[in-house]
Amino acid sequence: MNNIELKQVNTGGCCEPAAKINVSLETSLNKELPIAIIGAGPIGLATAAHLANIGERFIIVESGASVGSNILSWGHVRLFSPWQYNIDKIAKKILENQGWNAPDLDQLPLGSELVNEYLKPLANLPEIKPYLLLNTKVVSISKKGLDKMKTDNREKSPFVIYLEQHGRSKRIEARAVIDATGTWSHPNPINADNVWTKEEKELKQYIYYGIPDVKGDHKNKYKGKRVAVVGGGHSAINTILELSQLNDDVEIIWIMRKKNVKDAYGGEDKDSLEARGKLGIRIHQLVDVGQVKVYTPFFIHQFIKTNDGIAITGESEGNEVTISHVDEIIANTGNRPDFSFITEIRLSIDFTTDSVVALAPLIDPNLHSCGTVRPHGEEILRQPEKDFYIVGMKSYGRAPTFLMATGYEQVRSIVAHLSGDFESAKKVELDLPETGVCSSNLSSQSFVQSCCEAEATKC
Repeated sequence: MNNIELKQVNTGGCCEPAAKINVSLETSLNKELPIAIIGAGPIGLATAAHLANIGERFIIVESGASVGSNILSWGHVRLFSPWQYNIDKIAKKILENQGWNAPDLDQLPLGSELVNEYLKPLANLPEIKPYLLLNTKVVSISKKGLDKMKTDNREKSPFVIYLEQHGRSKRIEARAVIDATGTWSHPNPINADNVWTKEEKELKQYIYYGIPDVKGDHKNKYKGKRVAVVGGGHSAINTILELSQLNDDVEIIWIMRKKNVKDAYGGEDKDSLEARGKLGIRIHQLVDVGQVKVYTPFFIHQFIKTNDGIAITGESEGNEVTISHVDEIIANTGNRPDFSFITEIRLSIDFTTDSVVALAPLIDPNLHSCGTVRPHGEEILRQPEKDFYIVGMKSYGRAPTFLMATGYEQVRSIVAHLSGDFESAKKVELDLPETGVCSSNLSSQSFVQSCCEAEATKC
């Protein structure tokens, strides 16, 4: 990377943010500029590994103090997919060339283990470490000298990325941009209409967005409390299972919008990912024995702080219902992508899912609800802005069915395309486990058609 000078400060940790960025503006060919990767999570670092493997210039920008910073916020949670689905093949090859020993591929890692045993060693590789900027926020991305409306010479103009680092603004150029920022740090509100209300904002001290660590930092927060968990996905199930370990010291209320609690159990013993299926089995058991009180379908409209807790008011089957005396709320209502820093980029985003448009028919729960999506690559993820890509969880928008291995296949294809290997970019090199179940809320005809069209499961 002759056009990028990074001064690295080594304090014995993973890596420190670069103190100096010098990007030559004299180059006449965009191909001499680096490819910019935004986000140093599993998908961003896998992108770096693929680029390093073929000798392409790149730079990684991460807003957190560590690689995998979002994952560390739920580091106590065990993934339901084993290591074999969480390690990129090219990253594994490069790591093993440096003497790294892979963990047992059949074991299920904690989030913290994923970061410490895989992401940090990957980020420390000499092929990657010098080009990683931590504690660096991307403020905006544009095209050099052009606003969004200007078309003339647009495809030949480099991207310009504005950064904030240590309180100062910096500007770098790139020939391509891969946005792997994810969605975890942008939760949806609890309100059933998906609107941030004044009351929800004012009660944030009583609301935790994510999966609390009841054995660690939050072990005293929920003891002896009446706790409402809002959400019907795997995060909510994980939260309830964590809370249930407090036994009789916590009263658990489960609030969701599903028509029936059974819809939250997933494939159970039919799921090809055994651990994911066991989540459904365990929560099913807790509900059956009465350790968890379920309110569903329940659509939250209002929060009121009273002298004896929080009153949650909403609608259930046409009736107004109030759940009183709630001490704490845990929100597992999903996340949404942040487009605020790419408003000057020409994007094609689906109006329903907030995902990449061409990906939406494969993941839109209104069309089908199969938990596995067929592998897809550069052609599906291509944006109107040439050489700009949204990958990983963010490419799925608000849809919750993303698997890490899917993201690895995405970036393999994109890197092949950017390097000129168009034949490889079009190949599919991934087999994914099936959920074993599709949504029964769809009509039989649409159920079969959508599942089979998406090749998500053998309906």
